[in-house]
Amino acid sequence: MKLYFLYARIAVPVVALVCVLPTSAQTATPAPMATLAEVVVTATRVLQPLTDLVADVTIVDRSQIERSGATGLGDVLARLPGIEMGRNGGIGGITSVYVRGAETRFTAVFIDGVRVDSQGTGGASWDVIPLSQVDRIEVLRGPAGAVYGSDAMGGVIQIFTRKGEGPASPYVGLSLGTYGTTKAEAGVSGSQGSWDYALSLVRQESKGFSVMPYRNPDDDGYTSESLAARVGLELNASHRLDLSVLSSQLNAQYDSQFGAINVDDRTVKKLQTSALSWRAQWSADYSSTVSVNRSQDRYETLPSPDLTVTNMTGYLFQNEYRRQGHVLTWTLERRDNELSNSETTPRDSSHVQNALALGYGWSGSGHSVQMNLRHDLDSVFGPQTTGALGYGYALSPNWRIKAAAGTAFRAPTLYQRFSPYGAADLLPETSRNLDLGLNYAEGPRAFGLTLYQNNVSNLIQYEGSKGTCPTNVPSDPRYDPDFGGCYANTAKARYQGMTLTGRYLIGNVTVSGSLDLQDPRDSVSGNLLPRRAQQHGKLAAETRVQGWAVGAEVQASGLRYNDAGNITELPGYALLGLRAESQVAKNWTLLVRLDNATDAKYELAQGYASAGRSLYAGLTWAR
Repeated sequence: MKLYFLYARIAVPVVALVCVLPTSAQTATPAPMATLAEVVVTATRVLQPLTDLVADVTIVDRSQIERSGATGLGDVLARLPGIEMGRNGGIGGITSVYVRGAETRFTAVFIDGVRVDSQGTGGASWDVIPLSQVDRIEVLRGPAGAVYGSDAMGGVIQIFTRKGEGPASPYVGLSLGTYGTTKAEAGVSGSQGSWDYALSLVRQESKGFSVMPYRNPDDDGYTSESLAARVGLELNASHRLDLSVLSSQLNAQYDSQFGAINVDDRTVKKLQTSALSWRAQWSADYSSTVSVNRSQDRYETLPSPDLTVTNMTGYLFQNEYRRQGHVLTWTLERRDNELSNSETTPRDSSHVQNALALGYGWSGSGHSVQMNLRHDLDSVFGPQTTGALGYGYALSPNWRIKAAAGTAFRAPTLYQRFSPYGAADLLPETSRNLDLGLNYAEGPRAFGLTLYQNNVSNLIQYEGSKGTCPTNVPSDPRYDPDFGGCYANTAKARYQGMTLTGRYLIGNVTVSGSLDLQDPRDSVSGNLLPRRAQQHGKLAAETRVQGWAVGAEVQASGLRYNDAGNITELPGYALLGLRAESQVAKNWTLLVRLDNATDAKYELAQGYASAGRSLYAGLTWAR
């Protein structure tokens, strides 16, 4: 039996054993425990203590990202509870992130408060979001449509870039790795008087590996360049302005399943975001935030000419009133979506959503209550109303229970409606969700258990040539009969499961892990949804040895199916990673990491190879 199957058989039971100990809160592995003063904004869109949350949230900070040695955002997220990743090959391949088994388009993604999405493929372009620019990630599992509107059916992921504070702090870094991978970065952050600032530039490239060796044996490399900048100005004690900008470009080789053999296929992706916000504290109880933001997602393939550009513009007016443990919010929001694509018609390439959202929260005497109601008015579909209700109770200083229910929706993408394979009468996908949670925390020991069920209706799928397409689709002159098929509301899905998390201190070794037992299934056919396992888990251990922080982790996944018909199997796998980090001199830090130490051979998508054993070393100077 191959070694990676042995690891899979060992890793999952060990993760389960760790998780049934009185162990860890839901934080990323292997993260320090969250402090009582730590706050998040993703759950309700306003600052809220982590200890008062009713929602299921994980926080990942910069130190955890650096220790992971990961080169892609999807790789970091796949190490968190309740999340899986699918990818067509290497870093430049199409990446999907499944939160609790939900479709990748069902996760709303924000960068510094700016919504990013593709109206072509649906969902964020994970591979072009530059991990090196990320300072903090907040992951909310479970629908949040009553807070964020369209798209937040499976979860919300908020990404924050660096923000300046204190004296000027410059840094430079250089990293080298297997497959000719190099990364160079530099930046500075700080504050002076009423100003604070942060600027960073990163360039990363790799010769890569052959992602389809049986079809095209050449190496498929990539080049990534990004810039992030944030500037803040305290006008006075009550008013603040913030400006943030991010620009990222990825030029990656890939192997097409359908094109000519031995062709240098390339994808060029660009992501740009910008936001200007004004926060005002009008009194001790009342504050408001006004923001204008814009994002552009650009996707191009070469030499086959295909260009898709999504532009999104957002306007937000949020009000917040706090008094004696009560928090009341009311928000006006508008989002404009535009799509430019050779297969869509210009007159039908945009739609607008206007919304009013109300929220109420209260915490006191061990109780936490959160209620949200939102009404969206879509220029195409008309009104959509979503709601959420959550409650948490501290049974004791260490034990806490919580429950939440909510509804959400996602409007079809413009490509799904107006491409030659689209249907203009598509309905929004809708969901109903229920969460139950139990948490224990005492010093270095903590434990978390979450049960969930999310039922999705009007699920949009691409149907083959089965006579189900609208009559106007095959008559479209742009329609390719050899490709066939169209988009339609033909399915329902049920995402249900259980997530266990654990953390325990054994001597000076911190052991942490998570185990997910889930059943993401098509409710019509009864089949499991593609590329999602019914069991996946993570196990990590870290300690300090003579000035070095050392750690090991196992990431394991069970069998998955590559197709909706559950015909083609993707075998389970287990990956072992090892790392060591030390401050080798004043202001100098060395990180060494060995990924996939056993050189496991596995696929996240049929026919696409994944990286083998990889060595990574990075040296950073920071003041």
